[in-house]
Amino acid sequence: MPKLLLATNNEGKAREYRSLLEGVPFELVTPAEVGISTEVAEVGKSFEENARLKATTLAAESGLLSLADDSGLEVEALGGEPGTLSARYAGEGASDE
Repeated sequence: MPKLLLATNNEGKAREYRSLLEGVPFELVTPAEVGISTEVAEVGKSFEENARLKATTLAAESGLLSLADDSGLEVEALGGEPGTLSARYAGEGASDE
């Protein structure tokens, strides 16, 4: 069965992918499972750019078909912020726990 690289180092996202993609004809693997420890800098100006950066970087490094996503919050009253900076908006040391 061919492998599909889930381009995330986030265990929670990997679980979500596996749940959503149950039954696809691929062995779903994470970067850690194929020996990759690269953290891709999310420097894109949009969620789509960040997802493309993650997928293409990890596909090139692994030689595998790769799937990535990026998401965040866009609040109209804040002019669309925090957008791609959602994970960092709460400041250093913030957690999703």
